[in-house]
Amino acid sequence: MTETDDIQSTQSTGERLRRAREEKGISLEDIEAVVLTHSDGDHTGVAPRLRDAGARVLIHSADDATLRKPGPKGGDARVPNILKNLWQPATLKVLGHTLRHGGAKLPKIEGAETFEDGDVLDVPGRLRVIHTPGHTPGHCALLAQSRRVLFVGDALIDHHLVTKGRGPQIMPTFTNVDSERALRSLDAIAEVDAEADILLFGHGDPWHGGARAAVASART
Repeated sequence: MTETDDIQSTQSTGERLRRAREEKGISLEDIEAVVLTHSDGDHTGVAPRLRDAGARVLIHSADDATLRKPGPKGGDARVPNILKNLWQPATLKVLGHTLRHGGAKLPKIEGAETFEDGDVLDVPGRLRVIHTPGHTPGHCALLAQSRRVLFVGDALIDHHLVTKGRGPQIMPTFTNVDSERALRSLDAIAEVDAEADILLFGHGDPWHGGARAAVASART
């Protein structure tokens, strides 16, 4: 998947969700919960629609404030870092796409339920919370142990959004609250190596090489 592919895929999230529901005969009202890895708008886009249809919305307590008040006015500490990198053409491209598709006017999501590290959520799949701060303060990976799948959100991605370099890696430095902490948080992902066969990134294709191998790649 290229950077352009990734950008285009974000445009059709709602449409892909609609098609997937129709294929499985699932209505919006059948969806019980939306569990968020973090509060960034590219990960919360369909949450208001599902919440309005009756789904619960859940997020780590440290990201609840920016879910309720997204963007610069919500105190997002990454904004200065992003502004410093506007000289990079790829950064401008990503930012331009974000602004064109409503990134400057993200909806507030009130009333989310909050969780903490180690919680096993009372939702289909019984997801286990693994706190992985760094990209955001409340970023979490979510382990579906019965399926041996780990949703890693933006704790790891499989291609650099600016340089297009391939392989598991943390998000670009200017997109993180604390990149050093993001790297330390990878320890928690490596620890579930024996419990997860597949890692699902927020940006990129599924990884079948094991959690420890993905973490090792990100640290090289």
